[in-house]
Amino acid sequence: MTGETVLIAAFSARALAASARRAGYRPLVVDCFGDLDTVALAHDSRCLPARVQVGFTPRPLLAALESLTAAAPTPPVGLVLGTGFECNPRLVARLGQHYRLIGNDAETIARAKDPRELFPLLDGLGIPHPETQLVAPPVSDGWLMKRIGGSGGLHIHRCPAEPRPDKRRYFQREASGEPISILGLVSDKSAAFAASRQWTSPLPRRPFRYGGAAGSLPLDPDLEARLIEMSLEASEALKLQGLVSFDYLVADGTPALLEVNPRPGATLDVFDDASGTLFKAHVEASRGGDPAALLSADWHPPVARAAAFLYADRGPLTAGAVDWPDWAADRPRPGSVIGAGEPLATVIAEGDDIDAVEAACFERLGMLETLLYDTSNKQGARQ
Repeated sequence: MTGETVLIAAFSARALAASARRAGYRPLVVDCFGDLDTVALAHDSRCLPARVQVGFTPRPLLAALESLTAAAPTPPVGLVLGTGFECNPRLVARLGQHYRLIGNDAETIARAKDPRELFPLLDGLGIPHPETQLVAPPVSDGWLMKRIGGSGGLHIHRCPAEPRPDKRRYFQREASGEPISILGLVSDKSAAFAASRQWTSPLPRRPFRYGGAAGSLPLDPDLEARLIEMSLEASEALKLQGLVSFDYLVADGTPALLEVNPRPGATLDVFDDASGTLFKAHVEASRGGDPAALLSADWHPPVARAAAFLYADRGPLTAGAVDWPDWAADRPRPGSVIGAGEPLATVIAEGDDIDAVEAACFERLGMLETLLYDTSNKQGARQ
C-alpha cells in the first residue's frame, strides 16, 4: 500500500474503491448506497442520498468530503469523480476550488455533455453521429429524448408526441446498430483504448436502461482502427484526461458516436486488473504523466470479463443476511429497502471467451435474483 489516501465520490463508488484499493491507495468514499463491500473496501466512507436527475446536493457532499479529509491519516492526493456529476458542472467547479480533481474539470465535462458544444465539434472533426437537435422534432416517431448530463440509460426515452419544454432535454434521431463502448485512458502524452459490447435491461418506461458489458471485444481491424481514431480525435478536441468512455452504434461496419462520458464508467469492472492498473493510470494522467506507458508495462486484464447490473424488477424488497457468492458485488446491507426497479447488485464473470462470460453473467443474474428475493421473503415471514 502506498499509504496515500484518495477521495472518491460517485452514485455507486464500489468499483472505483476496489480499483483504488488494488492500486495501493486508501479510498475515502462518498456514495449513495453504502453497500457492504464498498464500506469494507473504503478506509472511511459516508453515505448520502442523491437523485439520478440532479445528482448530489452540494452542501452535504462538501461536508462529507471535509469530514473524510479531516479524519484521514494523510492528506488526500485528490478527488476522483464517478457517475453523478455530469449533470452539474457547477458543482464540479465548486469541488475543484477545494480539492485537486483527478480527471476532468468542470469546463471539460460541460463541453463533453452539452449537445450545443459536443455535436458541432464532432461535425467539425468529421465524426459521424445521429441527427441531434435542441428543439423537439415536428414528428416524434423515430426520435429519442435525452437529458443533458444523464447516465445509465435512464435519461433516454422515446420522444412523446408533444414533449413539455425543458432546457435540460435534447433530441436525437434513433439509430440501429451494435452498441460498442470504447474505454479510453487519455492524457496530453498518450492514449490507450479497449472495446466492449453493451446491452440494455429494458423496462416499458425505461427502454434503454443499462444492463451490462463484456470485453475485450474482438473487432475487425479496420473498424477497430476507425473507433480508436474517432475516440482519439474527440479526446484531443475536448481535452479529456484520464479514464473516459465513448458510446457508439456500429451499423454495416460504420460507427456513429452517441455520447462521450468524461469520467470512469461501468466498464472499470470489465477491464481493471488485480493491481488496479487503471486507477493508477487515471492518477498518472492527472499528474501529467504517460498512462499508456504504464498500461503497456503493467496492465494485465483477463482475456474476457463481463459485468451486469441486477435490478429489483420483481418488486421492492428488504435486503436480508445473505451468504454472498464471490462473483456478486454492490452488496446491500441487511435491512436496506430497495425500491422496485432500483439497482440491487452487480454480477461478474470472467474466463477465456467473451460469449461464455456474457452467458455466465445472465445465468448468475437469475441465480442472485432468486437468492435475494427468497432471503427477503423469509426475513419478512419471520417478522
